[in-house]
Amino acid sequence: MSLVLVKEVRLALTEAADPSKAAGMRAYMKSEMPFLGVPAVPRRAALRRVFAEHRLDSAPEWRRAVLAIWREAEYREERYAAIELTAHRFYRPWQTLYTVPMYEEMVVTGAWWDLVDEIAVHRVGTLLRLFPESMRPLMLEWARDGDLWKRRTAILCQNSFKERTDVGLLYACIEPSLSDTDFFARKAIGWALREYAKTNPGEVVRYVDHKRITGLSRREALKNVPGD
Repeated sequence: MSLVLVKEVRLALTEAADPSKAAGMRAYMKSEMPFLGVPAVPRRAALRRVFAEHRLDSAPEWRRAVLAIWREAEYREERYAAIELTAHRFYRPWQTLYTVPMYEEMVVTGAWWDLVDEIAVHRVGTLLRLFPESMRPLMLEWARDGDLWKRRTAILCQNSFKERTDVGLLYACIEPSLSDTDFFARKAIGWALREYAKTNPGEVVRYVDHKRITGLSRREALKNVPGD
């Protein structure tokens, strides 16, 4: 069944494509991988139909299907499809620690914000919420990893947590990247702090004022803080 699903995903995306949009989408995303030219709304509609018609029977089969779509992708929309398959409501009970290697591969090989951030916030973040005793040390490990996108994932994984944010973990994940000059590291720090500032602006101001933080990260962190 997973092979059928992979084939039907490709077919649905091809049928929904507007080739006249492909070059512009690729240029905007600065993508080495070409686009078919399928905007988000028709892409999601096409994938909803395919996913409903080709339901997978087990968690291993689901993971195999996700990775087949991801690894064999010739167009970027296919990788978006793999990410959407990871989030489908049919498979929510299968968001377990067994998915960590799958998400790690997608983060490392995706290596760009449009692919990594959804996984960081809504997949790895979900696992952290469900399995904090296992995921917390893993995020601390990723925060010190040589791979930029694993570090970015560790920084962003609590972006939807609000008052449930583990502030100690957030700061510990930010700390190894404070001296990183890469735009995506600095932007991640600012974004994560900005999200937590919606819950506790005073604490974010305190943190920013006492840390050697880059201008970009500081501006992002305090963007919505009154008086800053």
